[in-house]
Amino acid sequence: MRGQRGAPAQQVQQTGDQQPGAVHALSSTDALHAVGATAGGLTSEEAARRLANYGQNRLPEPPKRTPLLRFLSHFHNVLIYVLIASAAVTAILQHWVDTGVILAVVLVNAIIGFVQEGRAERAMEAIRGMLAPRSAVLRNGQRQRVDAADLVHGDIVLLEAGDRVPADLRLIEARGLKAEEAILTGESVPVDKDTRPVAEEAALGDRTSMLFSGTLVAAGAGRGVVVATGPSTQIGRISGMLSRVEMLTTPLVRQMDIFARWLTVFILLVAAGILVYGYFVGHMPFAELFMAVVGLSVAAIPEGLPAVLTITLAVGVQAMARRNAIVRRLPAIETLGSVSVICSDKTGTLTRNEMMAVTLAAAGDHLYSVEGKGYSPEGAVRWREADAHPSEHAILMEFARAAGLCNDAVLHGFEDGWRVDGDPMEGALLALAGKISRNGPEPFPNWSRTDVIPFDAAHRYMAVVHHDHEGHACIHVKGAPEVVLGMCANQRTPQGGTAPLDRDYWHEMIDCLAAEGQRVIAVAARPVAQDHTILNTEDLQGKLTLIGLIGLIDPPRAEAVEAVAECHAAGIRVKMITGDHAVTARAIAAQIGLKNAERVLTGADIEGMDDAALADAAVTTDIFARTSPAHKLRLVTALQSRGLTVAMTGDGVNDAPALKRADAGIAMGQKGSEAAKEAAEFVLADDNFASIAAAVREGRTVYDNIKKVISWTLPTNAGEAMTIIVALFAGMALPITAIQILWINLITAVTLGLSLAFEPSEPGTMRRPPRPREEPLLTGELVWHIVLVSTLFLLAVFGVYAYAIDKGYSQVLAQTMAMNMLVVLEIFHLFFIRNIYSTSLNWNAVKATRVVWASVLTVIAAQFAITYLPLMQAVFGTQDVPFLDGVLIVAIGAVFFALIETEKQMRLAFRRPAELQHG
Repeated sequence: MRGQRGAPAQQVQQTGDQQPGAVHALSSTDALHAVGATAGGLTSEEAARRLANYGQNRLPEPPKRTPLLRFLSHFHNVLIYVLIASAAVTAILQHWVDTGVILAVVLVNAIIGFVQEGRAERAMEAIRGMLAPRSAVLRNGQRQRVDAADLVHGDIVLLEAGDRVPADLRLIEARGLKAEEAILTGESVPVDKDTRPVAEEAALGDRTSMLFSGTLVAAGAGRGVVVATGPSTQIGRISGMLSRVEMLTTPLVRQMDIFARWLTVFILLVAAGILVYGYFVGHMPFAELFMAVVGLSVAAIPEGLPAVLTITLAVGVQAMARRNAIVRRLPAIETLGSVSVICSDKTGTLTRNEMMAVTLAAAGDHLYSVEGKGYSPEGAVRWREADAHPSEHAILMEFARAAGLCNDAVLHGFEDGWRVDGDPMEGALLALAGKISRNGPEPFPNWSRTDVIPFDAAHRYMAVVHHDHEGHACIHVKGAPEVVLGMCANQRTPQGGTAPLDRDYWHEMIDCLAAEGQRVIAVAARPVAQDHTILNTEDLQGKLTLIGLIGLIDPPRAEAVEAVAECHAAGIRVKMITGDHAVTARAIAAQIGLKNAERVLTGADIEGMDDAALADAAVTTDIFARTSPAHKLRLVTALQSRGLTVAMTGDGVNDAPALKRADAGIAMGQKGSEAAKEAAEFVLADDNFASIAAAVREGRTVYDNIKKVISWTLPTNAGEAMTIIVALFAGMALPITAIQILWINLITAVTLGLSLAFEPSEPGTMRRPPRPREEPLLTGELVWHIVLVSTLFLLAVFGVYAYAIDKGYSQVLAQTMAMNMLVVLEIFHLFFIRNIYSTSLNWNAVKATRVVWASVLTVIAAQFAITYLPLMQAVFGTQDVPFLDGVLIVAIGAVFFALIETEKQMRLAFRRPAELQHG
C-alpha cells in the first residue's frame, strides 16, 4: 500500500478489502494519500460519489425470523395447544360446528398477535433509527456533523472524550488520546493512542495508530482518516450489529407472563378435576361436559394478557419518542412512574443552550456590553453607552483573538439564522470575535494552530498555541476564572499595556457578573517565540497575562419553567447540578422556580462532607454549583440512601458512572457523548428538561394503562369462569355455552382489552405523588376489585338467565340473553376502568377515545350479528332477543356501572384524607 500514494478511491477501497489493517504501518501522511484524502477532508461531491459507489457505513442487520416463523410462533402457547387438542376431540365427536369455531379462534388469535408483534417491532426499529449516531467530520475544509452511516473512506473524523468511534480510523492527530477497546481485544484498561506507524504484523491490540469502529474514546482528542467502513471494519469482520435497544419487555411484563402461565396450569388442573367430577360423579354426557370444560379454560385463562401488555409497552415507547424521550432500556419505563427526584444539568437542559457573550470585564473598571442576537457574528460592543472600537480600546482585539482562536466550534449561516457546530459557549465566543474583528464567522484566518491542550473537566481550561505569517506566535487560554487567574502573573490594561494582577478586583467582578446570572470565563494570553510549536502545562503556570472576563448568558427555557412547576405538583423534587459559579446557579435557579433557591452547595462543600452529612444536605438542597462529574455519583448515592428514586441527566464520558448508578439515567441526545448514551436508560433527542417531565408523564401513563389492562382482564375472565364453575357444580345447564364463551373471548379480548393500551394520560397524572417503587401490581385493592366485579358478573348473568327461564323463554334464548349480558357488563366495565384515579361520571369519560369507541362499536355490531343473523344463530346457538329484554340488559349494565363507580368513590374519599395527611 505504501506505493499507492494518490491512488484513486476505487483502487484503495479494493486494496483495503484485500489487506485489512495494513494502513496502520503507514505514516499519517501516507495514510491520507492512500485513501485519496487531504487534511482538510473530502469535498461534499467526492463524499457523495464514494457513498454511492461503496454504500453506507452500516454493519449487516442480524438475521431475523421469517414472517412464516413469526406467524407459527403464535401457536406456541399452552392454551393454543389445549384448544387444538379440543378441536381434535370435538371432531372425533363429530361436533363440526364446535371444531370450526375453536379453529377459527386459534387462527384469529395468531393473526392478531402476528400483526401486533409486527407493529411493535417496527416501533423499536424506529427507535433504533432515532439513536443513530452522528459524527463530526471535515468536509470542504469545514467542520460539520453527519450521520455516521454516511461516512466514507477518506473522511476526516474529529473525536473527543466520550465519543464512540464510527469507523476504522488511521490517526493523523492525537492529544492525550486513550481508547477503550474491550469489545475487540478484551483489554479492560484504556489504550494510549498516537500517530506513529507500527509494524504491519502488529496484533490488533498493539495498533496504537488506529481507532476501531465501536470502541470508545476514553480521554483526550484527535483526528483520524476513515480507512474502513461497515462490514470491512474490524468489528464488522468478527461480530454482527451491536444492539442499542433492548427487546420489548420489562420485569413487569415478564412477571405477568409467568403469572399467566402458572394461572393457566392451575386452571387446567381445575378443569381436569371438574371433567373427572362431572363425568364420574355427576354422570353428565361427556361431549357436553367436555365442551363446558373447554369453555371454562378459555374463559379463565388470560391468554391475551402478555400480548396486550407488550402492545401497551410499544404504544408507550412510541409516545415517549414523539416527546423526544428515546427509551434505550425498557425496564426504566416502570421506574419513571416512581421517580421522586430529578437531578438535571443546567446548560441546555433547563436553559436554551444558546449562549451569547453579553459582558466583557477588563482592568480598570472597564465593563463593555455586547449586543447582538443568538450566534450571529454581528453586533456592537459598547462602553459607557457609546460604541467601542478596537482602535481606541486595544483590549477588545485581545478579547477577540482569545475568543476566536482558543475555540473548536464552527458557525454556519442559514436563512433562518446562525447555528453552531460544537460547544454552544464556544459558538458564542466565536460570534463575539466576529463582532469585534468584523471578519464574520472566521475572524482570524491567517493564524494557524500548532498545538492544543483540550478542555477537560479535571483541569477546567483549554489552551492553544497559534502562529501567523508575520513571525508572531501566541498562547491563548480560556477556562474557569479561578483556574485561569491561578496561572496569571499580571493583567492587560484596556490600552494594551500590562499591570500587576489585582486578584481582589477580579474576584469582585466574578461575583458581580455571576449575580446577574451570567456564566463567567476568563481569558489570558502569552506571546512566545516563533519556534514554540509544542504546548505543555509548564508553559502556562504563572506565565500568563490575564486579558479579562467574559460574561455569557443562557436564558432559561420557558417550557422548562412550566415543566419544573409540573414536577413539583407531581411530588418530584428538581435539583440543578452545574459547573457554574454558585451565584450564577442561584440566579438561574430563581428564574426557573426551583425550591430553596437561596441555599447552594458547591463542589468544595461536597468534598468536605461525609456520606451521612451529604445525604442530609442533598435532600434539602436543590442547587449544586461548581461540581464535577465525580460529585454527581456521590449525590445519586446520597439521595438513594434516603429511599428516593433518582433520575440523573448527563452528557460527558465522566457522567457515565452516575448515569449507571441512577435509577433512571438520562443522556443528552444532541450534546451528549456516546459513552453517556451507552450508560443511560433514556436519551433526550432535544436535550430539553421539558422532555424529562413529559417522559415521566408518559411513564406513569404506561404503568397506569398496564394496570388498567390487568384490572379489566382478570375480573372479566374470573366472572366468565365462575359462571361456568357454579353451573357445573350446581348440576344445572350452562347459562352460556362453551362456543359462546369462545366467541366472547375472541371478540372482546382483541377489541375492548386492546383499546386500553391506547389510553391517554388521566387528568391528575402529574398531580399524584410518585408511587412506591416496590409497590406490587397485584395489590390488595386489585384483588378486592377482582372479587367484587366477578361476583357482580356472576349475579347479573345468572339473574338474567333465571329471569328468561322464569318468563318461559327457551333455553337457547335464555343463554343468548346471558351471553349479551356478559358482553354489556364488559363494555360498562371498560368505561369504568378507563379512570382508576378519578370519577368516570364526566363528559371526557363518556367521550372516550376513538380507539375505545371503535372497539365498542365493533363489539356491538358483532353481538347484533350473532344474535339476529340466521347464519350466526345456526353456528352459535342463539335466538332473537326481544327489544324490551335488550333494554333490560343494558339497564342492568348501567346499574352494575353505578355500583362499582360508587364503590370507587368511597375508596377515593377514604384515601384522600390519608394522602393529604401524608403530604
